[in-house]
Amino acid sequence: MEGACLFLLSLMILSGCGGPWRDRYLTKGVKALTQEDIAEKFGPPSTAKTPVLGGDTVWTYRVPMGDREVHPWDPSSLTAGQKTKAPPSPSPFGKSLAGAEEPYREPLYCYRYTLSFGEDKRLKDWKREECVPRTSEDEAASQ
Repeated sequence: MEGACLFLLSLMILSGCGGPWRDRYLTKGVKALTQEDIAEKFGPPSTAKTPVLGGDTVWTYRVPMGDREVHPWDPSSLTAGQKTKAPPSPSPFGKSLAGAEEPYREPLYCYRYTLSFGEDKRLKDWKREECVPRTSEDEAASQ
């Protein structure tokens, strides 16, 4: 039992506390990362808005991610697709076009990262949200 706890603790430390790498990168980089740093790491933003009269610049990125990246410690995401029948995909990114014989592919969802930069072009704050909020199966059935 003690060995299992030590193993899990080691795994958690090595994983960097879970969650998407972008979240960790941005959280550590608030007030330190510049627009140039972020563009080098993420590429050009999907949109960029710079006010003419001064103020914060806002960049947005649209990023496809699966549940395993967003919620790495959720046990259901760790076992998804392992020799089980593929669940219906709630996302067009996760559907297989090859048919039922195709191995299960994790559905991808769109996430929007909104980054604000001060006039010094340093990251001021950021947030991540779903591009289109998912509805649970219960909510979808009742509609």
